[in-house]
Amino acid sequence: MNLDVEARDDTTAVLLPAGRLNLVSSPRLRAAVGDAVESGRTLVIVDLSGVDFIDSSGLGALVAGLKTARTAGGDLRLAAAPQQVLSVLRLTNLDRVLKVHESVDAASDA
Repeated sequence: MNLDVEARDDTTAVLLPAGRLNLVSSPRLRAAVGDAVESGRTLVIVDLSGVDFIDSSGLGALVAGLKTARTAGGDLRLAAAPQQVLSVLRLTNLDRVLKVHESVDAASDA
């Protein structure tokens, strides 16, 4: 998995994972969320448009990131999730906890 991080402004970071979000790659996502929050960017938006597969470890990384962001007084939001990711979120009922927005801009404005 590739993972790019963009600082959108002083309080917002956009994470752009690409590829498979699984047991091997999920620790990198967790670390990236932690680094963003530690640097003061407590609104973390994960742009999932480049993710073609997610498993329970990937879901765990997203939930852990949500907890990290909320503990710091912020939030973690998902954007542009492809159908496979949406299906997994719905099957696990995590779509109720991890809100998915159509785009990064929509997630930022929510």
